[in-house]
Amino acid sequence: MKSRIIGVVSGMFLLTVCSKGDRGSVQAAPAAPAAPEAQPAAATSNGSADGGTITGKIKFTGTAPRNPTIDMSEEAACKAKYKTGNPTEENVVAGPANALANVFVYVSAGLPANAKYQAPSAAVTLDQNGCRYHPHVLGIMVGQPFEIINSDPVLHNIKAIAKKNRPFNVSQPSAGMKTTRTFSTPEVMVNLECNVHGWMKAFLGVRTDPFYAVSGPDGSFSIKGLPPGTYTIEAWHEKFGTQTATVTVTGTESKTANFTFAAH
Repeated sequence: MKSRIIGVVSGMFLLTVCSKGDRGSVQAAPAAPAAPEAQPAAATSNGSADGGTITGKIKFTGTAPRNPTIDMSEEAACKAKYKTGNPTEENVVAGPANALANVFVYVSAGLPANAKYQAPSAAVTLDQNGCRYHPHVLGIMVGQPFEIINSDPVLHNIKAIAKKNRPFNVSQPSAGMKTTRTFSTPEVMVNLECNVHGWMKAFLGVRTDPFYAVSGPDGSFSIKGLPPGTYTIEAWHEKFGTQTATVTVTGTESKTANFTFAAH
C-alpha cells in the first residue's frame, strides 16, 4: 500500500522537509482490544545532559488503516491473556487526536564523522508475550546486548531479517527462555518476525550513536544531549514511510520538530 506523505515540521529552525512513502486506501481503525501489555513510553536517547534537545509530536491526517484481527484459536495459552475481544496487529497505533505511536526518530546525518559513542551495557529487551512482540518498535546501539525473552508457554522463534547485519533465527520452545544477540552495523530498520506465528512482527533500529527515540502513545518523542550542529532528523513508520527535517541546535537549547503523515 503506497501513500503520499505530507511532512509538517514546526519551529523557527525549519529549513527543509522531504518525504517518501506508500499510497493506498485505508479503513477506520477498530477499538483497541484489551491486551496484556501497555503501549511503550517514548524512548529517550542517552546523550550528554549538557547538549541540545529536539522534541516533537507525530500525528497523521485522514483515517487510520484497520489493523487486521489476529486468529489465536490454535494458541489458547496466548488467547487467554486477552480479556476481551481478539487482539489485532499493530500496523498503525493511533492515539488521541490522531497521534501516531511507534515511529522511529533518529539523527541520520550531521554528527561529527570522528565521534565515538559507548554502547550501554544494559540490554534492550524484546518480549514474546501473548503471541506478540513487545515492544513493536525499538532502538539499540551497535554492540549493545539485545535480549530476547519468551514469556509464553508455547514455541516461539525470532527471525532477524537484516541486510547489513548478520541475520539470525532463534528458537525458544518454552516459557522463561532467554537469548542474547548483538549487532555490528547500523541499520534502519531490521525486521523481526516469527516463523511459527506469521502475525508476529517488530522493527529494530540499530545506530552507532544514542540519538534516537520511539514515539509514544501520544505521538511524542525526545532526543537529548546533542552537541551543537545542524542535523538531519528522520522519522520512520512501517506503513506511512519516512520524513526528514533539518534542525540546527546550539548549546543546551531545545527545538521542536513535529511531523504529520498522510493516511489517505
